[in-house]
Amino acid sequence: MNSRPATPSTAPTTTLWRPTGPEELALVEASGWRAWPPRLPEQLIFYPVLTEDYAIRIARDWNVPASGVGYVTSFEVDTAFLARYPVQQAGGRTILELWVPADELPEFNRHIVGRITVVHEFRPQP
Repeated sequence: MNSRPATPSTAPTTTLWRPTGPEELALVEASGWRAWPPRLPEQLIFYPVLTEDYAIRIARDWNVPASGVGYVTSFEVDTAFLARYPVQQAGGRTILELWVPADELPEFNRHIVGRITVVHEFRPQP
């Protein structure tokens, strides 16, 4: 499929969030804040989340203990493209994710509109 990325003036977008640690964030920065890095061999899916609150909980409760810092990022993706990924309920009603197969991540990245931005940073509490 040869799709051209959407632009804000031509197609609606959906805001997604991604909790992340410092290693992944450094790779996003190296991309110019425009793409998520390839998954590691044991990571079969890339999962952005649908609510900021859920991303905050993961960054604060999982990323901080695992790596000393947790970030929440926000980014826009072409809404029509996202229709191929059914919303996955990973727990309660507000624990919603998209499951993007690792081999589809390059195409997913081509449908990001604008830049990935850091919206929250969490560190261990004294």
